[in-house]
Amino acid sequence: MSQQVNETTSDGYSGIGAIGVGLLAGAIAFAAFVSATTSAAPLASIAVVIVAALTALTMFAGIYMLEPNAAAIMQLFGRYVGTARTAGLRWRNPFYSLHKISVRVRTLETPTIKVNDVEGNPIEIRTLAVWRVRDTARAVFEVDHFERFMASQAEAALRDVSTKHPYDAHDDNQVSLRGHTEIVAADLAKDMTKRVALAGLELVEARITHLAYAPEIAQAMLQRQQAGAIIAARQRIVEGAVGMVEMALNMLAHRGVVELDSERKAAMVSNLLVVLCGERSTQPIINTGTLNS
Repeated sequence: MSQQVNETTSDGYSGIGAIGVGLLAGAIAFAAFVSATTSAAPLASIAVVIVAALTALTMFAGIYMLEPNAAAIMQLFGRYVGTARTAGLRWRNPFYSLHKISVRVRTLETPTIKVNDVEGNPIEIRTLAVWRVRDTARAVFEVDHFERFMASQAEAALRDVSTKHPYDAHDDNQVSLRGHTEIVAADLAKDMTKRVALAGLELVEARITHLAYAPEIAQAMLQRQQAGAIIAARQRIVEGAVGMVEMALNMLAHRGVVELDSERKAAMVSNLLVVLCGERSTQPIINTGTLNS
């Protein structure tokens, strides 16, 4: 198993100072060159010209510029030396190879994928991930193309989380993709964070941006949802109607308005339930006879 590479800091030196040293060395080389052309013993001046010219060339060759929220990975003959993160004009050993990467926050939206939820229903789902590079050495040396690695792991995490929950819950204790978006997003972020940690990537946020039944079952599922909504509404209507009937009977008995036997109570309950639970308007019937006719 290969040894894991972790990021180390190697910011180098100020580029402004390197420019100053380079200009000074260039001036010395020019003065020594002029002196060599007019001197009777030019060997010493030529040696100064060579040393000063090499110094100036080394200073200017090692200058590079780094933007804010960017990093530069240094390598010496294939060996990782360190990462520079200080923005501005900088200087490093000119023999170091330089590879710049961005450490800004990025967004990744996965393509819409079709998966089966925990109940086997085909659904379409898509997620948006906000991420950035946390460890530059791991991102470059542990995986090939960390952007593609992030995209593939985000899709894999989305598939895994989608298969653990139903699209819609049938009771309040069941976590569903549609009804518990915050919980599902937290599970997705946890799974995705674990997957991309190897590459030194940090997940800032993950959330589902698209969720729907697959087209082949969308109509059937819509009818099932409508039937469930009708049943739930009917249940609440019946519960309310029973409560109102019970309250009416208790108030009549408490105030002594009328005394009803069991048969009359049953008839009254039946009539009130028809009035309260019926979908159509009821037609009132006025009884002009006695209580028993």
